[in-house]
Amino acid sequence: MDGLHVAVTGATGNIGTSLIRRLSRDDRVASVLGVAVRPPQWRVPKTSFVAADLAEDDLTPMLEGRGAVVHLAWLMQPARDPAATWRNNVLGSKRLFEAVARSEVGTLVHSSSVGAYSPRVDHRAVDETWPTDGWPGAAYTREKAYVERLLDLFEERHRHVRTVRMRPAFVFKRKAAAEQRRLFAGPLLPGRLADPRLLPAMPVVDGVRFQAVHADDLVEAFRSALFGTAAGAFNVAGESMTDMRSIAAMLGARPVPMPFAAARAALALAWRARMTPAPPELLDIVARLPVMDTARVRRELGWVSHHTADEAFGEFIEGLRTGAGGPTPPLRSRIEGGRIGEFATGVGGRP
Repeated sequence: MDGLHVAVTGATGNIGTSLIRRLSRDDRVASVLGVAVRPPQWRVPKTSFVAADLAEDDLTPMLEGRGAVVHLAWLMQPARDPAATWRNNVLGSKRLFEAVARSEVGTLVHSSSVGAYSPRVDHRAVDETWPTDGWPGAAYTREKAYVERLLDLFEERHRHVRTVRMRPAFVFKRKAAAEQRRLFAGPLLPGRLADPRLLPAMPVVDGVRFQAVHADDLVEAFRSALFGTAAGAFNVAGESMTDMRSIAAMLGARPVPMPFAAARAALALAWRARMTPAPPELLDIVARLPVMDTARVRRELGWVSHHTADEAFGEFIEGLRTGAGGPTPPLRSRIEGGRIGEFATGVGGRP
């Protein structure tokens, strides 16, 4: 019996590389098509790669004959050009969903985010019925929420397509550390933080905490969704939560309390000075995120987390310390021109 033919968008990123590795070893998978803007030289069994811009290219031919599509593609930068991220993230997703319908794909698994959820009102955990209106102050949450509405419409019009929405917490792994430093911290953050003398103290904002999940754990939820019968939304996060004091301990730094308003003002100043690619609204997002209840993914998909939030984030720290990277253009440890090359992009001004 022929196995499942799967297409994966965003195949060369943090989640995509872990998913493709796992699918390539699954006997139920016949082939994997990795879709990316920049196909890698990376060679994986049963896997081929194709270059495509979701917002512009004809997507239907590459999806024909595919039993399932996993949509991971998402653009975080350029944060200073929200029209560009909207084009890729919202219009690209819309065009992909339309191509899925035209190509008669049986299963669509979409990677949404905890960022799609409306702000929390307290620390009680929320399940998948919590509103997904996002937070209007940041492009990331606006776009995640808008794509949720596109999926609502897609499900209404195409009931024959089994549609699954994964809503993961922050996703980390060792080999994605260089990419995430470039996306969120920028060229001024020292890569090798093993020596506490480089970071003797660290400002911490008490009360800012978040859930995290290891990429390798997360893709097991995607894999279970591909071969199961469940549909709808699933919260995915590792055990416990982490906070800035835990991160300071991982770095060997002394925590120095800082009021939220002061931390946000400092980040806003660094943003305006083009010292960081992360806008201050990202701190606003973290402060507003609800805590997700993960009972459904564990119950219906049999999902198990093998890493706590601290362990997942700890791999990111270890990746920074060792200069870890991956075999694809987004994950490589060093971009052309090094950190000077990062400044040349305008630090959040263009990809």
